[in-house]
This record gives sequence, structure tokens and C-alpha cells, in this order.
Amino acid sequence: MSSPPILEIEKLSFSYGGPLILEDVSLAMAPGEFLGLVGPNGGGKSTLLKLVLGLLEPRSGSLRVFGRPPRQGRSRIGYVPQYSGFDRDFPICVEKVVLQGRLDGRLRPGRFGAEDRRAAAEAMEGTQVTDLRRARIGELSGGQLQRVLLARALAGRPKLLMLDEPTANIDSRVEGDIFDLLRRLGERMGILVVSHDLGFISRYVTRVACLSRTLVCHETSAVGSEILEKLYGPGMRLIDHGSHLDPRETP
Repeated sequence: MSSPPILEIEKLSFSYGGPLILEDVSLAMAPGEFLGLVGPNGGGKSTLLKLVLGLLEPRSGSLRVFGRPPRQGRSRIGYVPQYSGFDRDFPICVEKVVLQGRLDGRLRPGRFGAEDRRAAAEAMEGTQVTDLRRARIGELSGGQLQRVLLARALAGRPKLLMLDEPTANIDSRVEGDIFDLLRRLGERMGILVVSHDLGFISRYVTRVACLSRTLVCHETSAVGSEILEKLYGPGMRLIDHGSHLDPRETP
């Protein structure tokens, strides 16, 4: 008997009071699946993540996280925001940032127990930032900070990891390192990653969810120029790096 979906969305629609941002969206995500979520700016990707986290309520349709409403199931989700929106001037060290991943409504900052510190230490070791634990976040490179934010999400020992543009403004070498780490993490949890770089993530993900108000899922190998034009409009081209598709805007 197959395992139930860790994320199940059925005919979901949402608006901020005006035109629909999401319309009739359906998606089921299996345990251990590595899913890429792509689409144009304003297509609803970040809004969908907020709905999964229970920060927004759908206008219609249903959404279940580990078989529960989002606010009840989100304790099993680790979330990594775009690091570009993170205040790097805040005077806090890496270890304390990672410990924030243990906050679940029961604890207040500063009241962490031995198990919390153990989970944070494991997360820092797994993301290779243990040697930075005393460093201020303002001292970190972009790649180091992204690993710290990933460690914070992992400290809660999630079963679903969601990442919003995890490698934006990070050089290609670091990008590859982070996705190699995500591939290893995918052996023990589901991963949902938002990205604009379809060509790059196609090396890692098992399926691609294409979102531009409505959503359609494809096997990675099925994504071609016709699908890209529906998502991003005309003027797109594909660069074939071996067996991988890489969309780029036409100059």
C-alpha cells in the first residue's frame, strides 16, 4: 500500500480581494519527492507557499499538509525564505539563528533545552556551518548564509522542506553545492523548491510543477519550448546542456 501524500491540494483558488492569483490549483506530493515549482514573477509561487504554511486562507478548494489543515501540519515543515530578504545587520550569531528553527509556539527564545541544542548541532553539521556557529550573520557570504537558513529549517527535523529561490544571487559553484546537499536530504524528506532556473533544477527534481495562476505538473523530461512559452510567453529559447533543458531569455 502506497504512503499517503504529504501535501494534497484540490481545486484551490485564492485572491487578495481582486483578480484570482491562483485558480483551480491541484497538486499531490508524495513522501520523498523532490518537486520543482517554476513560473513567471507574479504567477503565484510565493502565495502558494504561504497557503501551505497556513499564513493565508484559500478562497475555495482544500489544502492538507500531512493529512491535516495547514496550521496543524506546518510543524512538520521546514521553510527557507529568500536570503535576500533577511536582515543581515541584526546582531545575532549563527548558532542562535539555527536555534530559532526549534521555536514551535511552546518555547520562547533563550529557553532551549538539551534536545533543542542537539538538533541545532546536527543541522549545522549536516549543512557544514558548525565552524561558523559563533560568527555574526553579517560576516557571512551569501552561500554561507543560505546554508545557515537551511540549517535553521532542518533544526525542526521536518518531513517536508520548502525553499523559496534558495540560490538567488549565489554563484553557480555554490548553487551546485547547495542542490547536491538538497539531493542528499531528499533521501529522508520531501522537498519543494521554488526556482526560476528550470535548466539547472531539472538535474535534481523528479517533477516540475509549472505555475502561472493555474498549475500543471510534468515529468522533468517532458518540459520543452511549448510549455516554457505558455509559462513565460514568446521569446524563450532552450539551451541543451547534454540531456538538460536550460531556458534563457532571448537577447
